[in-house]
Amino acid sequence: MERLDEAIGGRGAAAIGSRSVPGAAIGHHQHRARELLGQAGNLLIRRIAVPGIRDTQCGFKLFDGERARAAFAAARLNGWGIDVEVLRHFHRAGWPVAEVPVRWSHQPGSKVGPLAYGRVLAELVLLRARSVRGADVLAAILFLLMSVALYSGRLFDPAHRYLPDSMQDQNQWEWFFAVTADNVAHLRNPFFTDLQNFPDGVNLMANTAMLGLSVPFTPLTLAFGPAVSLSVCMAVGLAATAAAWYWLIVRRVTAHRGAAVVGAALAAFAPPMVSHANAHPNFVVLFMIPLIIDRALRLCTGARVRRDGIVLGLMTAYQVFLGEEPLLLAALGMTLFAAAYGAARPDVARAAWRPLLTGLLYAVAVCLPLVAYPLAWQFTGPQSYGSVLHGDDSGNSPLALVSFAERSLMWGDERRANALAANPTEQNAFYGWPLVLVAFAITVRLWRRPLVKALAVTAVGAALLSLGPKVRLPMTDTVYPGPWALFAHLPLFESVIESRVAMICAPALGMLLALALARLSATTRIGPLYGGLLAVSLALLPLVPAPLKAVDRAPVPAFLTEGMWKPYVHDGESLVPVPLPDPGAAEALHWQTAARLGFKLPGGYFNGPYGPDRVGIYGAVPRWTSTMLRDVRYSGVVPPIDADRRRQAREDFAYWHAGALVLAPQPHDDRLRQVVTQLVGHEGKWTGGVWVWDLHEGR
Repeated sequence: MERLDEAIGGRGAAAIGSRSVPGAAIGHHQHRARELLGQAGNLLIRRIAVPGIRDTQCGFKLFDGERARAAFAAARLNGWGIDVEVLRHFHRAGWPVAEVPVRWSHQPGSKVGPLAYGRVLAELVLLRARSVRGADVLAAILFLLMSVALYSGRLFDPAHRYLPDSMQDQNQWEWFFAVTADNVAHLRNPFFTDLQNFPDGVNLMANTAMLGLSVPFTPLTLAFGPAVSLSVCMAVGLAATAAAWYWLIVRRVTAHRGAAVVGAALAAFAPPMVSHANAHPNFVVLFMIPLIIDRALRLCTGARVRRDGIVLGLMTAYQVFLGEEPLLLAALGMTLFAAAYGAARPDVARAAWRPLLTGLLYAVAVCLPLVAYPLAWQFTGPQSYGSVLHGDDSGNSPLALVSFAERSLMWGDERRANALAANPTEQNAFYGWPLVLVAFAITVRLWRRPLVKALAVTAVGAALLSLGPKVRLPMTDTVYPGPWALFAHLPLFESVIESRVAMICAPALGMLLALALARLSATTRIGPLYGGLLAVSLALLPLVPAPLKAVDRAPVPAFLTEGMWKPYVHDGESLVPVPLPDPGAAEALHWQTAARLGFKLPGGYFNGPYGPDRVGIYGAVPRWTSTMLRDVRYSGVVPPIDADRRRQAREDFAYWHAGALVLAPQPHDDRLRQVVTQLVGHEGKWTGGVWVWDLHEGR
């Protein structure tokens, strides 16, 4: 009691005996099974109820009277779990609890029987459920409904619907999910496949296969197909991303739930996110990013540096398998924020840098062993490449930052948006001038707050970096060096599409809005209240997205779905679509997934190496036959075919181990049929909805 009294006298709120802190001693141990159950229970209690307290069940506790009365008055449990409930009340109230080492011995005749562990577990579940606020549940439901509305055109029939603004990316991503599931089901290397780009294959780690989700989604993919898996992944993942931003805003920015909903909705459903929602789950499923940010902020407190560093390392390793580029952009945004906040609060920076650095070292020590082999395979394994170069014109136009996106429900302008972006999946800015003005007004009004300064600098810095290495002034021929030039030639950064850096602005702007709305909710003056709410509403209305465009999907020919291809393609051979699949036309990947990956394809849509320098390119290394067939598809012009051209075609067919050529109905299919017949030397056969040329001798 003296030691407990001494501890509570020094720290104030409560002191508990502990068997898990230095100085504690255990005289007689429990039965090994009971001891393991107790350790598991303590771990569970720490995870879901009272993080940071190592031993809640030792039995020795001393409370400050006033605080104890408040905690026990709020308690609702009647069993063994009441200890945890009271300590949880102290934890949530911010009242410090000291753990005092004790000498403990197990005594025969314990009243805690085996069934008591089950009752404690049930009480913990009940305690956890009671701690969930109704507003939080409603927020999660709202985010899910918003995601369902956005994907409504595809979500309810994913196998037969296609998002045309994804271009060929939906075919590619369904293929990634299908191939990953196939590799897992057959215990093959998940980092490589030769089903596409046969015979060279594809380095899946060097592509966006998103193994962190495509692997756990394997049962769903095998049961219902990759189209269902991709659709569920993107719809639920986007809602989870919004929920994660909501959690972070409530925890770190403002406890006002309504303000947090608005801020999280902007962070997750901003125009750049909606644009990527067409095609890029690695930029939509970002629920780990807010968790990583929160864990990094915990390190700055210095409270549990080792534990938080280890958890941060595990989170980072998992994010590597969800998306490396979003992780890189998140790190860039966090660096901008840290620099700005440190400049605004140098005292905080001085106190935080040492535990932050120590925790980051723990994180690196945990993360690197987990990702070392996959990353080594990515950068040095088969079909690896150095970098993907996008040129110096892939940054945002300054006009893109203040214009409205194509999918804006009220002010969408497809022509203007396409003129300011590389394609519909890369509209990486388009926040609109009303939101920019409101964010500026919020920054000016709340400038004294260090958090506002840091968020504003983060948003502005990211917007400027997104302009690229060269900034072209609109409606002029004037070009200035852009700040991205500092990063353009650095490893990893050289492969980033610079316009995507503007995605960092979305959560920063969302948090600024949340701060402003929380401030408005506290005012009693009608004019500022309604004026501020009106301004925020007018800024957000142009950003409300229309559902993503969806169309009926072209049916896959029966030749492929009913197995008619099997007599034409032997083991070790490939089926060659005419023309070969490439980033501009990858429907053949859908054929392959519809045929349950039964045959291999040359060509394809992926990232792979080109030339002796192994520069990254989109698609397979072009060969004469693939290039010629592609040109005929687009032009309808049949080139002269002579003996030399036939020899080149035979060499290409041999390189691809081609068993058959397959031509499906498409524009200029008559010209494609003509040129293939000239190359092969005989007419094709119409079967199963396609033209087929058997390349085996004697047929």
